[in-house]
Amino acid sequence: MLEMAKADKSNLINVEEFNKRFQEWVKNHAELIQEIGKIFEENKISWGSILEQNAQKYPNNPAIKFEDTILTYKEFNDKVNQYANYFISLGLKRGDVVKVLIKNRIELLLVYTANAKIGVISSMINTDLRKKTLVYSLNLTPGKIVVIGEECFNAFNKIKSDVNLSDAKQLCFINDSGDMNLPDEFIDLPQTVMDFPVENPPTTIDVKTSDVIAYIFTSGTTGLPKAALLTHYRVIAAGSVFGRMIADFSSDDTMYIPLPFFHGTALMTGWPSIFIYGGALALARKFSVSLFWEDVRKFNATGFNYVGEICRYLMNQPSKPDDSNNPVRVVIGNGLRPEIWLDFKKRFKIPFIGEFYGSSEGNGAFANVLNFDCTCGYSAGGYAIVRYDLEEDKPIRNTRGFMRKVRRGEVGLALFESTETSKFRGYTDKNATEAKLYHNVFKEGDEWFNSGDLMRNQGCSHAQFVDRLGDTFRWKGHNVSTTEIEQILNIFDQISMSSVYGVKIPLVDGRAGMAAIVLSSIVNEFDFKELARLFNDNLAPYAIPIFLRFKSDLSITYTFKLKKGKLKEEGFDPQHIEDTLYVMLPNESEYIPMTKDIYKNIQNQKYNF
Repeated sequence: MLEMAKADKSNLINVEEFNKRFQEWVKNHAELIQEIGKIFEENKISWGSILEQNAQKYPNNPAIKFEDTILTYKEFNDKVNQYANYFISLGLKRGDVVKVLIKNRIELLLVYTANAKIGVISSMINTDLRKKTLVYSLNLTPGKIVVIGEECFNAFNKIKSDVNLSDAKQLCFINDSGDMNLPDEFIDLPQTVMDFPVENPPTTIDVKTSDVIAYIFTSGTTGLPKAALLTHYRVIAAGSVFGRMIADFSSDDTMYIPLPFFHGTALMTGWPSIFIYGGALALARKFSVSLFWEDVRKFNATGFNYVGEICRYLMNQPSKPDDSNNPVRVVIGNGLRPEIWLDFKKRFKIPFIGEFYGSSEGNGAFANVLNFDCTCGYSAGGYAIVRYDLEEDKPIRNTRGFMRKVRRGEVGLALFESTETSKFRGYTDKNATEAKLYHNVFKEGDEWFNSGDLMRNQGCSHAQFVDRLGDTFRWKGHNVSTTEIEQILNIFDQISMSSVYGVKIPLVDGRAGMAAIVLSSIVNEFDFKELARLFNDNLAPYAIPIFLRFKSDLSITYTFKLKKGKLKEEGFDPQHIEDTLYVMLPNESEYIPMTKDIYKNIQNQKYNF
C-alpha cells in the first residue's frame, strides 16, 4: 500500500483563534444564515427575480462594465427582457434547454439571464472545446435554441454536420467584431430582439429556486464531458455567502472577473456575489496579465475573482512601486497555493482572501469565511476526509467494511454526505451520477459524494487542497481529462498504447500533462509535427501534454487499469529516467528532446509555464 503524506503540523487552524472568530462570525451573520434556509424552503426567489428587484431598487447603478460600455441595472434588465420575450415568442418554456456557445461578453450575460427569467436551462458549452468533445457536449443535452457567438462560429461550423439539431427551433448568431456575414440558416439575434418589448416577462414569477439554471460541463472519466446541474438555489446561496459573509459587498462595489463563464467559479461564486447585492460586474473577455491591474483600476474594482493560475501569473511579474496601489479589498476564488499566499496578500495589499473549495456538481464546499491564511476554509455541512490507498486507487475500509477518517494534519479523500438537505443532484446521465457516490461509508445505508480530491485536515472544520485523484488533473485553472487525451493519442497510427497523467512543475499551480507512450514504430521515425497537429485539432490548448515519455510497455493492474502512481512520482527528470523524454516549451509549437539543461531551467523557473 502506498502511504499517504505524513501529518503536516504547519498551517493547522489555531483552536482558540478559531473559536473567537467563529463566535463573532455567527453573531454577525445569524440572520443571513436563516434567510438562506428560508430561500430554499419558500422556493420563490430566482436569478431573474433578483434582477427585476435590482432594476427597481438600483435603476441607475452600473450592473455591467465591459470594455468601454457600462449598462445600468435598468438598461441591463430592459435588454434581458427583449431577449426573454423573443425566446418566449418561439415557444420556449420552463425546463427547456438553450445551447450557448459564446465567449465572455455582455451578450453571453443577456442570453443566460433571459433564459433564467423563463426557467430555461442554459447549456454553457466550453468555448475551448474542439471536434469530438465539442460535438459530444452539444449533443449531450437537447436544445430548442442554439446561440453561437461569431468568435466561436468557425469551431462550430467544422462540426455542425455532426451536431443533432433536430430539436432546434432557431439557430441564433451574435456578431462580435462584425467581420463575418450572417451565416446561412441563422438569425441575427441582437438585431431580432430589438423589436420585442422591454417589459418584464410574465414567466419570472413561475421560476422556482430549486429549478436548474444551467448545465456546466465537467471532465468525465470516459474522456468526454458530463453535464452537471446548477440550480438557482446554488448560485443564490453561493452569492449570499461570498457576497456578504466574505466580501461584505454593497451596491457601491465592483467585482472584476476575467474567468470564463462556462466554469463554475465565475458563474457560481464571482458574478452572484456582486449581483445579489446590486453591485457591478466588470467583465473581461479573458485574463491578461499585462492588463489585469490596469482593468482593476479602470473599473475601480473592490474585488476580483481568481483561480490559482491568475495569482501565480501576477506574482511572476516584476514588482512595481504601485503594486499595492489598487482598490481591491477582497478576492474570491480557488487554487491559491499556500507557498505564495502570504507574499501575494502582502505585495498587492489584499486584506481578505476568500479562498473556497467546491465543484460545479458537488453537494458540499469549504469557504474561508473566517479569513485564515493558507486554507480552503470552513465547511458547515456533512463532510469527511478519509484514508486513501493511492496504489490501489480506492479508500481504505476496515474489517467491518467502513471507511476511516484521517487525523488532524493528515491527508485523505474528501467526501460530502448526500442527504435530503444536501442531496447530490449529479449529472444529466444517471449512471455518471451513481458512479460518483460511495455507499455504506460509516454506517449501513449512508451515501456520500466522492470529490475525487485529496485534502489535508487542518482541524476546526477547515481543510487544505492537496491534489486531484484518478483520471483528471488540474492545469491552467481547468480540469483535464486524461482519458480524453489518451483517446486522441491512441488513434495516432504510430502509437500502440498511451497513459496520460499530471506531473508537478516547481512553483506552478496544478499539474502539467505528461503522456507515457508505447510506439508501434521507433522514436527516430516518430512524426512529432503530425502529433502536434492532431492535438491542436482535437484538444483545448490547456489539455495538450507538455511532456512525452517513450516506453517499451506500460504496467496495468489486475483490473486492467493503467498504473500511473509511479509515473507521476518519477516526473520528467532525464537523470533518473532511462526512457526518452520530450517537452513542448512555453510559446513553442513543437516537441524537443528533454535535456539536463532544459530540466535544470524548468526547476529554476526559467520558463513561464
